Amino acid sequence: MIKPIKVRNANDIEQINRIVSRYPFDIWIHSKSGMADAKSLLGMYVLKINEPLFLVVPDEAEVGPLFAELEPYIAFD
Repeated sequence: MIKPIKVRNANDIEQINRIVSRYPFDIWIHSKSGMADAKSLLGMYVLKINEPLFLVVPDEAEVGPLFAELEPYIAFD
């Protein structure tokens, strides 16, 4: 499953990292310039936040609670 997300600053990166680190499944953030493990704070800092970012989780994962916690960062069209 792929969801667009908004990251405005370093604080957003740290908050997203704290949230996703509590979940047992793999969570990635993809951008034009690459991808990073969302549970890796260092990896997330490598991403360019001025590019569109996408949160990627396994299709079979129970994502309801995760997306509820990430609601401030989910980019709605």
